[in-house]
Amino acid sequence: MAISQAGRIGKAGLAARIRLGDSLFAGLVGAAALTVLLVILGLFYELTGDAWIAIEKFGLEFVWTTEWNPPQEVFGAGALVVGTIITSLAALILATAVGLMVALYLTQVAPPFVARPLSYMVELLAAIPSVVYGLWGIFVLGVFIRDSFGPKIVVLLGWIPIFDGTPLITGLLSAILILSIMILPTVTAVSRDVLAAVPGSQREGVLALGATRWEMIRMAVLPYARSGVLGAAILGLARAVGETLAVTMVIGNRRAIPHTIFDAAYTMPSIIANEFSEVENKMHEAALLEVGLLLLVITFVINVIARLLVWRVTKGQRAVVQE
Repeated sequence: MAISQAGRIGKAGLAARIRLGDSLFAGLVGAAALTVLLVILGLFYELTGDAWIAIEKFGLEFVWTTEWNPPQEVFGAGALVVGTIITSLAALILATAVGLMVALYLTQVAPPFVARPLSYMVELLAAIPSVVYGLWGIFVLGVFIRDSFGPKIVVLLGWIPIFDGTPLITGLLSAILILSIMILPTVTAVSRDVLAAVPGSQREGVLALGATRWEMIRMAVLPYARSGVLGAAILGLARAVGETLAVTMVIGNRRAIPHTIFDAAYTMPSIIANEFSEVENKMHEAALLEVGLLLLVITFVINVIARLLVWRVTKGQRAVVQE
């Protein structure tokens, strides 16, 4: 009887320790998640507070006016927004086209002994420091644009206003190509995972009906993975919007709206990197912080949209597996 009672006490103690361990673990991971949320909210709060005098003075016009004059305390981010949009969207189009083709090759065409090392090489591009991309953009890519590629574009497409300019080492075209290379690993890696998530039975069924490999990809793979590929592109866009050092080195840094792809321009991250250490007055500092706040809002929204699109595809794949 005493032994049975001691056993029940031992089991009760063990259960209490397990419940205590579960509670500690739940509290620990909950605190970690809460910390991430607090960091994000803290960023918004601090940037808004520090930039408030500029927000209060310039209002929404700050987003589209183009005058940036620190001595007279007149600021408008219009030219910066235009430069950021042009470089990011153009780089996104190029990187998405190339990245999707690479992802299709890795998942649908290449044998495993080719796909595996090629995947590692593509992902290695993401590990290269931004300053290395910037130096390569100045001394290799920029020279190539100025001496060879740029003049050919002018000859072939110079009748279009945006291509009628003087090719230089630094400018929009250099920034666009550098950004395309930098976001290529992100677009390729996510697209590859999404394409690989397409059920094999779906591909095999289309092939069994007599479809060619391209018809199988067009009818069975791409429609299923469309949302995920779009999510990959938007994740790449978020990287392109926030890229600073490499773009600062190759874009030319001129506070004006560009008229051709060879013109020098400015992006929002670039002007923060160039001018924050040399602020001329309190309003100048607040204007730069407002640019940072605007950049944070844009990248936050872009990432939320991208995650939702990728989640939509992966959730559908889990449902198929469970069936």
